[in-house]
Amino acid sequence: MRTSPNRLLATIFGAVYLLVGVLGFFVTSGVGFAATEGNNLIIFAVNPLHNVIHLLIGAALLLGGLSSVKLAKNLNLTVGAVYLLVGIVGLFLLNSSLNIIALNGADNVLHLASAVVLLGVALSQDKSVRSVA
Repeated sequence: MRTSPNRLLATIFGAVYLLVGVLGFFVTSGVGFAATEGNNLIIFAVNPLHNVIHLLIGAALLLGGLSSVKLAKNLNLTVGAVYLLVGIVGLFLLNSSLNIIALNGADNVLHLASAVVLLGVALSQDKSVRSVA
């Protein structure tokens, strides 16, 4: 793992997103599963669906980071692309009935920043490993 930026990043991001997913359940008591407005975890709005998504993404990244360079790189690329899409679409979902993961402005910034980091590392590091995404 020390020699692969993709494995290191996937492991770190995976652990952080797993932790955020777990901590999110401590603040979402009484919030509907897919409520358009959630409770704040620090400055980020979360609802139970948002927490489940964090757990799934965190688990995938952590497992990828602990498995292989190719899997970590592919997951960083895929999650980065999805977060880029979520970050952009999220800008239009605020105060909308379609906002089923209770996004707020801070979430959008975090998703866009995560996308830049994940995509940047996936596309620039571990060049000898072919990505399939």
